[in-house]
Amino acid sequence: MRIILGSNSPRRKELLEHLGIQFEVRSVAFEELINDLLAHDEIPCDIVRQKLDKMADTQAADELLICADTLVFHEGKPLGKPTSTIEAVEMLQRLSGKKHEVITAVGIAHKEQCIIFKEHTDVYFEVLSMDDINTYVNNFKPLDKAGSYGIQEWIGLIGVSRIEGSYTNVMGLPTHRLYQELKKFNV
Repeated sequence: MRIILGSNSPRRKELLEHLGIQFEVRSVAFEELINDLLAHDEIPCDIVRQKLDKMADTQAADELLICADTLVFHEGKPLGKPTSTIEAVEMLQRLSGKKHEVITAVGIAHKEQCIIFKEHTDVYFEVLSMDDINTYVNNFKPLDKAGSYGIQEWIGLIGVSRIEGSYTNVMGLPTHRLYQELKKFNV
């Protein structure tokens, strides 16, 4: 069985490599549509369904497809990827000194079998100074990250005081749960 990671995320690729799984990366152009009528914790699952549907035509019979979506929720509202450095600064200001929730949904599809699961992690930020926020935004790449930050980067090292849940979930792929689910597919 060939494993396909349906994502261009370098973090997901790195995490899957660390699991020791042989895979190839394939993605298609895709615009994520957020359905505001859904409960907040169902939004990432809905986006994963959209990704799986979009990639279904590219999937061969002997391939297992893995797609994922990560969203940051602050006060129940989704914070996706910022569209500008101004928006990145604003998002980090909202997260400063507060708790937020990170939800990653993962879909695994092979032949007629498809499962989608989600993981929740609570992340607590210390109060971030404007100097810290500007240093991060100007020296890292917040525009390709939900909530404008990567926990594995400088801002996570200096700003995250604690988490409740999976660290790799916050990075974009809950590896512990993914490993267990892949065993059900005999991977």
